Amino acid sequence: MYFTDRGIEELAARRGQESVTFDWLAERLRDFVDINPEFETATERLATWLARLDDEDDE
Repeated sequence: MYFTDRGIEELAARRGQESVTFDWLAERLRDFVDINPEFETATERLATWLARLDDEDDE
C-alpha cells in the first residue's frame, strides 16, 4: 500500500457519496496549489492525466 492510499481511502469514506463537477475539482486543485506551491508539478500531472483518460493516443 502506498502512503497516498490512506488519503484516497479517507476521501472515499468521507465524500464517496457526493457528486462533483470537473469545474469544482479544477477550482479545488487551484486552491491546493495556491496553498502548496511545491506540489504544482504533481497536481499538473494529475490534472493532465484526468483530462486525457479517454485519449487513445496517450496509451
